[in-house]
Amino acid sequence: MKKLFPMEDPKHKPARVVEGIKADVRKYLKRERRKELPEGVDFWDFDCRSGKDAESAGEVHVSKIIEAVDAASHGGWEAVYIEILAKPGHRVAKEENDAG
Repeated sequence: MKKLFPMEDPKHKPARVVEGIKADVRKYLKRERRKELPEGVDFWDFDCRSGKDAESAGEVHVSKIIEAVDAASHGGWEAVYIEILAKPGHRVAKEENDAG
């Protein structure tokens, strides 16, 4: 998903617009996670970017994408650009602790 969400809508209050953006992001993530995993893949990982527009968007962890929408709302931005790209993820084994 690569989308520029407007932060203002004449039909809705600003708080409802922000909640709608968050709902769209959550719905997209949920839909992508439901897709069948390719052979040898443990989970779906995501590359995320957020900013005022596509050129100024910076890397954001998937768990912080909702906070980025909140920051855009509190910052008074006219629009927020969100890019979420799914990629295959592989679990990494943790190193054993010497004490345990």
